[in-house]
Amino acid sequence: MERVTGIGGIFFKARDPKGLAAWYREHLGVPIDEGQTYGTFDAASDGDGAQTVWSAFPEDTTHLGPGGASFMVNYRVANLDRMLDQLREAGAAVDDTVEDYGYGRFGWASDPEGNRFELWEPAAD
Repeated sequence: MERVTGIGGIFFKARDPKGLAAWYREHLGVPIDEGQTYGTFDAASDGDGAQTVWSAFPEDTTHLGPGGASFMVNYRVANLDRMLDQLREAGAAVDDTVEDYGYGRFGWASDPEGNRFELWEPAAD
């Protein structure tokens, strides 16, 4: 049986695609060239062999945040606290909740168009 081996892309609607792409480039370091609306990066760019999780949630979940969003992206980060501070300093809406599990720490924020995203700092080996 053929199997999916990773995430090939993340796509969503935006009122201002170039402006939103620039925001992600500036505040999260997503590798997007100036003036573009897309970027690419290696699936295992951190070199630690970490897996990307795909998960279906029940239709009544609140995990994706308010507003009826139909998606949420999870981004790996090296230091969750520094990333959340960086986003707060940039004026982003950052959830005060941080959750700790044996496999890592999680925090949440929203981009300027209200798209909620999750940040994951994997646990140290």
